[in-house]
Amino acid sequence: MLVSVVLPIVLSFIMFSLGLGLRVTDFARVFQQPKVFGVGLLNQLVLLPLVAFCLVLAFNLPPVLAVGMMILGLCPGGVTSNMLTRITNGVPPLSISLTAVSSLLSVLIVPWMVAWTVGYFGVDESRSVDVTAIGIKMFLITAVPVFFGMILTATAPALVEKISKMVAHIALALFILIVVLAIKANWDALMKHFSTLGPALLALMIVMLGLGLLSGKLLGTTSRESTTISLESGIQNATLGMAVAAFVGAEAVGGGLPDSALPSAVYGVMMYFIVVPFVLWRKKVHEGNVTS
Repeated sequence: MLVSVVLPIVLSFIMFSLGLGLRVTDFARVFQQPKVFGVGLLNQLVLLPLVAFCLVLAFNLPPVLAVGMMILGLCPGGVTSNMLTRITNGVPPLSISLTAVSSLLSVLIVPWMVAWTVGYFGVDESRSVDVTAIGIKMFLITAVPVFFGMILTATAPALVEKISKMVAHIALALFILIVVLAIKANWDALMKHFSTLGPALLALMIVMLGLGLLSGKLLGTTSRESTTISLESGIQNATLGMAVAAFVGAEAVGGGLPDSALPSAVYGVMMYFIVVPFVLWRKKVHEGNVTS
C-alpha cells in the first residue's frame, strides 16, 4: 500500500506543486545565464553523485544502504530548495529552473545509474534492474505532474495564484507524512545502522552545501546566486529517492519499503538540522548584516 499507492501519489502531488507557477520562459535562464545555470546543474548531476559515492566508501556502508545513499545522491532538487531559496532572499527563478531541468533529466539518467549502482554493490544480484520500467514510472510520477502544473499555470493563472500557497503547504505536509511512515516501517533497520548512516548523511549535506557555495563564488556569481546554487546542490529530493528505492527493491520485501529507502527517509528529517542554520546565516548575509 505504501509503495504502490501512497508514495506515488505523494510524489506526484509534490511534483505538481513544482509545476505550478513554472512557465516555459523560465527555462530561458539556461541561455540567459549559462555560467550560473551550468555550475548549478553540474553540481547536481555530476558532483553530487561523486561525493555520495566517496562517502559511501569512506563510511563503509552496508551494500543495501550504500545503494540507498547513491539513489539519494542521484535525485537532486525538489520543491524544498525552491522554498528555502525564497526564505534566504536568493534567486527563486534560478532555483526553480535548476529544479525543473534536473528533475526532467533525472528521468533519463537515474534508471541507468541505479542499475550500475545495484550491480557495483552486489545488492539483489538474483535479478536485474529493469531500467525501462523505472524510467517509465519516474516519467509518470515526476515529469507528467510538472507538465500538468505548467499547463494549469498557462491556462488559469488567476486560479494558480489563489491555490499555489495552499498546494505548497499540502505538499510539505505530505512530504513529512511519507518520511514519518517510511522511518516507522524501517525502524529496526534504522536503529541498527544509524551510527554509520547518520554521519554519512550529515557529511553529504555539509559537503554539498559548502561545495555549492564555493563553486558559485569561484565563478564570480553574486551572493544570492551562490546561495541558490548551494541550496540546489545540497538539498536532495528525498521523496523521489524513496520512490526509486521502492521501484528497485519492492519485490524483495513484498510491496513494502526496502531498507534502501532509509537514507532518503532519514535525510528528510536530518536535513533541517543543517539547512535551517545555513538558511538563517545566508538570509543575514543578503540583508547586509554579515560579510559574505
